[in-house]
Amino acid sequence: MAETPLLDVRNLQTHFRTPDGINRAVDGLSFHVNAGETVAIVGESGCGKSVTSMSILRLIPEPPGKIAGEIVFNGRDLLKLSDKEMRAIRGNDVSMIFQEPMTSLNPVLTVGRQIGETLRLHQGLNAQQAEAKAVEMLKLVGIPAPERRVKEYPHQLSGGMRQRVMIAMALACNPKLLIADEPTTALDVTIQAQILDLMRDLKHRVGAAIVLITHDLGVVAEVAERVIVMYAGRKVEEAPVKELFNDPKHPYTQGLLGAVPKLGSSLDGSTERLAEIPGLVPSLKQRIDGCVFAGRCPKVTDLCRAVAPALEPKAPNHVAACHYAEKELLAA
Repeated sequence: MAETPLLDVRNLQTHFRTPDGINRAVDGLSFHVNAGETVAIVGESGCGKSVTSMSILRLIPEPPGKIAGEIVFNGRDLLKLSDKEMRAIRGNDVSMIFQEPMTSLNPVLTVGRQIGETLRLHQGLNAQQAEAKAVEMLKLVGIPAPERRVKEYPHQLSGGMRQRVMIAMALACNPKLLIADEPTTALDVTIQAQILDLMRDLKHRVGAAIVLITHDLGVVAEVAERVIVMYAGRKVEEAPVKELFNDPKHPYTQGLLGAVPKLGSSLDGSTERLAEIPGLVPSLKQRIDGCVFAGRCPKVTDLCRAVAPALEPKAPNHVAACHYAEKELLAA
């Protein structure tokens, strides 16, 4: 019997009304996340990754935004809940780590007060209990001298420590689902590695499922089990991480992987240039009839420009939206 997903997003459409027309930031996205699983959503800037994460938590202002479709979490459609019911879920059952901790943390409140606020609101702890739990959470995420740090303000901490505070805050109420939006973007490489190790360790300890939003394929290879590739607001490929890296089916995914620098390539005398994807992402304010990637694809034909390819199985547990993607024999 198939496992019931913890999160099941069905035909998500998040559109924004602008003076120039409707911006289709997310246009018919469907995916699921099982309990305890790490799913990465990847793609270049502007493809709809962050809008997807904000839509799940219903943080899109309406108007100008409009969310349609179904976002079923733990058997309940989040789009049908009242604002009060949604507030009870946010930060409690579903938490989010934002990509820039300096703008996500309140500069005039201590770190302990900000972690404690979530605990007082959702767990009903008093101020003393909340501070004790905040110290415990800072210790869990590897911040030294947590008793002193809870009384400090965000500007007194380094970038890596601020991101650890964000993780501590997100995990304080033991959420079932953690959404991490570019959690390592603003950090240097050594701190990135520490944060990824920390997230992997905490995932096993807490047992939360993770939706990882990123454009960094190196991060995906490190932590994800399954990958969803987005382009121009739509899903163009989905596969287990190993299969996607070993045998990408969609030309866009092939282009993304071809643009990743290979470690040591300059040492072995290789003069091979990094691959690039020519052209620009199409405007999301215009309805695209054919394939969204047609304007930049090396394999494009008239069929691609006229007919949008459906997401079809190309290999076991591997789907792609391309008329010409190589198809393996699938078991009956």
